[in-house]
Amino acid sequence: MKRARKYRISSLFAVVITLLSVAGAAARGDAPGRVPAPDFTLKSASGENLKLSELRGQVVLVNFWASWCGPCRQEMPLLDQLHRKYGPLGFTVLGVNVDGDPRQATAFLEKVPVTFPVVFDSGNAVSKSYEVVAMPTTLIVDRGGDVRYLHKGYASGIEAEYQQQVRLLLAERR
Repeated sequence: MKRARKYRISSLFAVVITLLSVAGAAARGDAPGRVPAPDFTLKSASGENLKLSELRGQVVLVNFWASWCGPCRQEMPLLDQLHRKYGPLGFTVLGVNVDGDPRQATAFLEKVPVTFPVVFDSGNAVSKSYEVVAMPTTLIVDRGGDVRYLHKGYASGIEAEYQQQVRLLLAERR
């Protein structure tokens, strides 16, 4: 009995260490491997429901943001440039707004319009499933629906890293 319990604890410890190393790599913006992106359906700014799995086949940059977040506001036009540049190649940006009241995001988007779809996670259910703890949080999902890169926060110039990662994933074929 003790041996079986010891085995379960050591197995659990190995799983935890593996997850922590993946999370550490992901926090640095390294490729975390092929971690399936949790699917979700949220209402878009246009009033339609948008489901992440419907974007399968494209490379998707998912950006969790809030209207009160200064770095998020700074990053939006840069994400829109990426969306416009690589959209014809099978890429999209998906903005996931986490404001409690979507009207705040809508007001911001009237001042800083973007061409990529924006959805509202007012109850934060999706951001919780992705364990979002920093604003903004950006992840890049490959054509098969796996999270390949994760970035927490924003620093000026990070869009060059996004671009490099997007280009790598666009070059892959499944």
